[in-house]
Amino acid sequence: MHMTFICRQCGTCCMYMGDYIAIEHQIGPFEFKCCSVSTNTPFIACIDEDKRAIFSDYSFPDQHPSACRFLRPDGNLIRCTIHLDSPAQCKFYRCVVMRVYKASGAFLGTVTGTLALHTDDPGLRLVWEEAKKCIPESVTDAEERLGRYLLEKGYRVE
Repeated sequence: MHMTFICRQCGTCCMYMGDYIAIEHQIGPFEFKCCSVSTNTPFIACIDEDKRAIFSDYSFPDQHPSACRFLRPDGNLIRCTIHLDSPAQCKFYRCVVMRVYKASGAFLGTVTGTLALHTDDPGLRLVWEEAKKCIPESVTDAEERLGRYLLEKGYRVE
């Protein structure tokens, strides 16, 4: 079964993206000429209409200089204000919500926002499949429950 990725709008993925999207200059009240630094691809970023009010507050990017300059808080969410115009690196990114380690500290794998495990470790894969039988993905705290399950089985999670 393949789950559709649903962004939790936590902002974690973009908190260190300030060096990956460069704003070259502003060309309109809510329009910017930008460059995707990793691919050296220019693009025009227009602030999404429904996010213009939150974009106008510059306190968040001033307090978080390494964050993407288009990231803004909106209540309990941290939102991309150029979602419609974001570059390919942003559109195709899938967040890592959990990193799994052996008790000794050796890295074993990651869990993405779709609660998919990415590992080559057969023992971890077996424990993960057991956990998913006990904890339905449909519950709102499935990620937290899965993390606790791994901890109970002797893994370390971050």
